[in-house]
Amino acid sequence: MLKTIGAQIKEYKMASILTPVSIIVEVIAEMLIPRCMGSIIDNGIKKDDMTHIYMMGVLMVILALISLAGGSLGGVFGAKASAGLAKNVRKAMYGKVQTFSFSNIDKFSTAGIVTRMTTDVTNIQNSYQMILRMCTRGPMVLIVAMVFSFTISPKLASIYLVAVIFLSVILFIIAKLAMKYFEQVFKKYDELNNSVQENVTAIRVVKAYVREDYEKSKFIKASENVYKMFVKAESIVVFNMPLMQLTTYVCILLISFFGAKMIVVKDLSEGDLANLLAYCMNILVSLMILSMVFVMISISLASAERIAEILNEEPDIVNPENPVMEVKDGSIEFKDVCFKYNKDATDNVLEDINLKINSGEVIGILGSTGSAKTSLVNLISRLYDVTEGSVSLGGVDVRNYDLEVLRNEVSVVLQKNVLFKGTILDNLRWGKKDATLDECKEACKMACADEFIEKMEDGYETLLEQGGSNVSGGQRQRLCIARALLKNPKVLILDDSTSAVDTNTDEKIRKAFAESIPGTTKIIIAQRVSSIMNCDRIIIMDEGKVNGFGTHDELLAGNEIYKDVFESQTAGSGDFDEGGR
Repeated sequence: MLKTIGAQIKEYKMASILTPVSIIVEVIAEMLIPRCMGSIIDNGIKKDDMTHIYMMGVLMVILALISLAGGSLGGVFGAKASAGLAKNVRKAMYGKVQTFSFSNIDKFSTAGIVTRMTTDVTNIQNSYQMILRMCTRGPMVLIVAMVFSFTISPKLASIYLVAVIFLSVILFIIAKLAMKYFEQVFKKYDELNNSVQENVTAIRVVKAYVREDYEKSKFIKASENVYKMFVKAESIVVFNMPLMQLTTYVCILLISFFGAKMIVVKDLSEGDLANLLAYCMNILVSLMILSMVFVMISISLASAERIAEILNEEPDIVNPENPVMEVKDGSIEFKDVCFKYNKDATDNVLEDINLKINSGEVIGILGSTGSAKTSLVNLISRLYDVTEGSVSLGGVDVRNYDLEVLRNEVSVVLQKNVLFKGTILDNLRWGKKDATLDECKEACKMACADEFIEKMEDGYETLLEQGGSNVSGGQRQRLCIARALLKNPKVLILDDSTSAVDTNTDEKIRKAFAESIPGTTKIIIAQRVSSIMNCDRIIIMDEGKVNGFGTHDELLAGNEIYKDVFESQTAGSGDFDEGGR
């Protein structure tokens, strides 16, 4: 975990080194000031030597300036190093998430990833700055002050040693007890963020069903859980301060009492006692700082573990060593394919799939909800890898292709239509980043999107809101289809992507496909028989298995599922699920 996070320091190593160096200079200069004070008392005031007093005064000013410079530089370098580490960690996490397959992403919730990239990274940043500065300053003050104290009076300095050991043990116990609550806090943060994200994303549904009070109660409950965990943790950490104060005052009393006795018998000078009292405060304050750092590190360790989970997660789907860089054609073959989302699952989502699709064919897929239609087509573009068997494209196993090449040649319009904030033209160019306006217009014409775009005041420069919320569901679908067409792929997959358009527009889109991209293999998942009945062949999916594969006429004559759906829909009773078996 620490190695994983530490690897992100990179170009900020020098700043990370200069921070403790500056702090060491600050501490040494600061610790020499009490020695000057003691010398002023013993060799200046008691001997009435004003020259010595002035010399020590000037030296104290110089030491104070050196200490100030060291502390200031330590602050600057520490801020640069910690902010740089946070930047690199966020960048590394974001880059790693981009390499994840769907199966990797399934392991982490969206809210969990957001919390890791915000709250957890901020904790790491604050903790790293404290480690560089306070974890250098605290031990250095402790060591230098203890050494100077023992050179003055080993007997009195032993009081500090006992206090340090006592406090170290107590602070370790406090931090250990608080740690388990801090670990739970961030899980509660995930729940809190998830509640907010879900509510904002689905705000239209919430308002449509008048569920604002229910959503408020969910948020309050999640917020209450975070509050309770922090209270439990802080109620333990709060013992730090009283224990520190108790130890400090006891040490001052003991040093003053035994020091006064030693002065009477001439075993200690007044200046040395002043030095010891100054070092007493320095030692115990350094311990208090270390206790605060210890608590902060305890919090950040939980954050570091969560960040390391992302950074150490290995993508399930990666490029082979010598990838194939060209897809010959759009022919597809499923051979003895079995698939399950979780390797530990007992049942397969897809079972014993054997299909052969010729390049340029138009294939329809029909099946009830949950029959694994989407799972089947996701294997073609290698969004998931098969558990058993193989899927081939252009005569080559999809696992042997370069991922970018494969996904550029297999264009998928997903079930959930996603558009990004920006102009219509910007969104279309996701399909082809250097597409000309004419190319975009041609793709929109094929997808029947030009009909509504040209009616807009700004046309292709019309600004879309996040998620395309300012256009209708059918318009989003057509824009997504146009975006996919710009890739000019060997295979085009429409995953129920015309469900929100009327039957007339659906027919126009299919006709445009047949005329404009005859060489592209087209796979259309649909609930309406009318959307696929004119396909070259139709696949009937049932409970993760291929129940039938043939033309409309063949299936109508020999497949009960297709026959039932066709009859129910042509009789006007609705979609597949309503008119199913």
